Order: sequence, then C-alpha cells, then structure tokens
Amino acid sequence: MEHLLAAWPKVAEQLKNARHILLFVDYDGTLTPIVDRPELADLSEDTRQLLKTLARERRCTVGIISGRALPDLKNKVKIDGIIYAGNHGLEIEGPGLSLVNPLAEEIKPVLRVLYQVLRRALGAVKGVLVEDKGLTLSVHYRQVATREVPQVQSIFQRMVGGVQALGKVRISRGKKVLEVRPAVAWDKGKAIRLLMKRYGKGKQTKLLPVYLGDDLTDEDGFGVIAAYENGISVFVGEASHNTTAQYYLRSPREVTTFLGLLLEHARGASR
Repeated sequence: MEHLLAAWPKVAEQLKNARHILLFVDYDGTLTPIVDRPELADLSEDTRQLLKTLARERRCTVGIISGRALPDLKNKVKIDGIIYAGNHGLEIEGPGLSLVNPLAEEIKPVLRVLYQVLRRALGAVKGVLVEDKGLTLSVHYRQVATREVPQVQSIFQRMVGGVQALGKVRISRGKKVLEVRPAVAWDKGKAIRLLMKRYGKGKQTKLLPVYLGDDLTDEDGFGVIAAYENGISVFVGEASHNTTAQYYLRSPREVTTFLGLLLEHARGASR
C-alpha cells in the first residue's frame, strides 16, 4: 500500500490520461477530523474552496458520499452544483438527479420507533448520542467511558435485534458508532457505481473514478473502484492491510494537500 503523495508522479500520469475525473470523497474522518460530536465536524474554508474550484473544472465532477443525512451533509459542505449522497447513498442529489431509495423510505416509521426506544434505553449512559438521520439511525459512543462501552453495545443489540431478525433492518459498525440501516441491498459502493454510470456517460473509455474514505463503510466504495481497474482508491488513516484501497493518506490535512495537487493538475490539463 503506497502513500498517495509519495506516489504522486505515477498518479499524475494516470490523471493526465483521463478524459474525465469523478472525484468522490467521504466527509467525517476524510475531509474533516473525527470529533467527539458529529455537529462539531466543520469543513475548513481552504478545503471548501478547493472542492468548489475543482467542481468548476471542465474535466472534474465532485461528489460527497457520507453516512450523514442529506440535509445535514449539504449544510456542512455548502457548495452548489456538486453531488451529495447521504445516508450511505440511500438519498442522492446532484445536477439533474434527485432520488431516495423507495424501500428505505418504507422503513422510516420503524426507525422512528427504534429511535425513541434507543433514546430511552441508553439515556442513563453518559456520553451516548442517538442520532436520527431519517433513513438510518446512529448511536455514537465516542464520549462513553471505556468500561461502559460493552453495556452500550449490549443494550443496542437487545433493542434492535428483534427488528433485525424480522429482516426489516441491518446493523453496521464504524468508528465508535453503531448504525441501524434499512435491510436493503444498497451501500456506498452501489451508489458510486450508479453515479459513475450517470455522470460518466459518454466518457467511459477514459473515465477516472477517485474515492477517498476512512472507515469500514467505505470499503464497498473501494471495491467498486478496484473492479473498475482504472480507478484510484485512497484510505485516510495510517497504512492498513485491512483495506482494499490502493493508496493511503494519513489525515484530512493530507487530503487537502492532495486536493490542491489535483486542482493544479486539472488547471494545467485545461490549459
């Protein structure tokens, strides 16, 4: 697994040969550092300006793909004219595109009940945050004392297990977070595949998809990029053998550096 900035000459050559670049980026832990509470994860103005400028380049399409709810994601990023995929791609908006997974929409009443149940059951545990994201739920336990984490996980499984057994929802895990999602065959990888077809139409022979992410839920995206062969997948964090990504960047700060290099390249190619 190579460090992306160290491998830049090789990557730059790949970019040079591309007719169109589809840049997809996760939000938390990728564009912004992981923080104690989701609402504190603010995008730096430097990173926002780089993404905004990249989106204006003729050869680039920019998308943010996140586990956050779509309205929350749009409010955090605040860039017009780009693709937003919220709730792991269950809801997507972009130029000429607006969709919500219909099966996920059907499960919303079940999730509303689960939200209330989890809030009551976990209310006594200090540091727990139960987040209602419309089409999914998240239980954040980053601020929970280490000795109490098993209790949080046990309560969560007990409250959600019955609905999971009925085939209504599925459970996924991330960095200090437990998630409840509709039991539909959809993830970030499938969302990326859909967006590649939608926004890469007519450019398939020299389309270059790029995806950056930092968590287990991003592995589905890395897998789609790997299957495409001519893609670039980047894990954000220390070099790991437990990822299918080709490259790594150590932090959101290095992601910003990469975006700057990508912008310089895009501008140079345009000239």
